[in-house]
Amino acid sequence: MKNVSKLFGSLRALDDISFDVAEKSLTILIGPNGSGKTTLINVVSGFYKPDNGRVIYNGRDITGLEPHKVYRIGIARTFQIPTLFWKMTVLENVMVAKKDNPGEAFTKSPFRSMWKEAEERTAEQASAVLKIVGLSKIWVQSAISLSGGQMKLLEIGRALMSGATTILLDEPISGVNPTLAHEVFSKLMTLRSEYGITFLIVEHRLDIALGYVDDVVAMAYGKLVAMGKPSVVMSDPRVIEAYLGG
Repeated sequence: MKNVSKLFGSLRALDDISFDVAEKSLTILIGPNGSGKTTLINVVSGFYKPDNGRVIYNGRDITGLEPHKVYRIGIARTFQIPTLFWKMTVLENVMVAKKDNPGEAFTKSPFRSMWKEAEERTAEQASAVLKIVGLSKIWVQSAISLSGGQMKLLEIGRALMSGATTILLDEPISGVNPTLAHEVFSKLMTLRSEYGITFLIVEHRLDIALGYVDDVVAMAYGKLVAMGKPSVVMSDPRVIEAYLGG
C-alpha cells in the first residue's frame, strides 16, 4: 500500500495509508470499529478503487484492478460472514474454485469425455485441500450443516484450491468457539510455513490472534497508527489510546 486514500463523500475511510506485507507472513490488521480495516481489504481485492495511492503486488501495480482479475493473479479473500454454496457439499464447494475447468466451457460441457478426467483430478486436488484444512472427514456434508468455524476453514480451503498465494481474511474467527479459533490459526501457521502462503488478516479477537501472527498493523480513524512486532505495537501509547481512549 503506497499513500492509499479512500473517500465516501466527506468521510475519509482511508487516509494516506502506506505499509508492506512480508511474503510468507501472517500479518494482522487491527483497530477499533470504523477504523478502515475492511475498506482496506476491499481496496486490495479490487472491490473498491482508491481515490489516491497505489496497491503493488509482487512488483505489479494492481490499483483498481477488477476483483476477478485480482483473483486470477493469486489473491483470494474471505468474508466476515461466510459466502458458501450452501446446498453443495464441502467437497463441491472446494472443487468450484478450480480455475480453467474444461467442464465449464460452453463448447465442452455437453461432452463428458472432454472433461471427465480433469474433473477426477480436480476432485483429488480438492480432497487433498480438505485434508490440509482439517475437513476431510466431513467432505460429503452440505455447507449449511457446518459450524461457524468449519465454514471459515472451508472458505480458506476454497482460496487454496484457487491457487492463491496471498489470502485476505476478514475476521476468520468471529463467532467461533475458542478451541476451534485456535485450530483455525494453527492451520494458518501451517499454511504459511509449509506452503508459503501469505496472509493479511482483519481480526478483533486479539487475545487469540496475537499469539500466532508475525506482524501487526494498527489503524484508527482511517489512519495508520503503528506497525511492527506484536509486543511492540500493543505497547505503543497510540494503540492503547485508540483502543481505550487513553
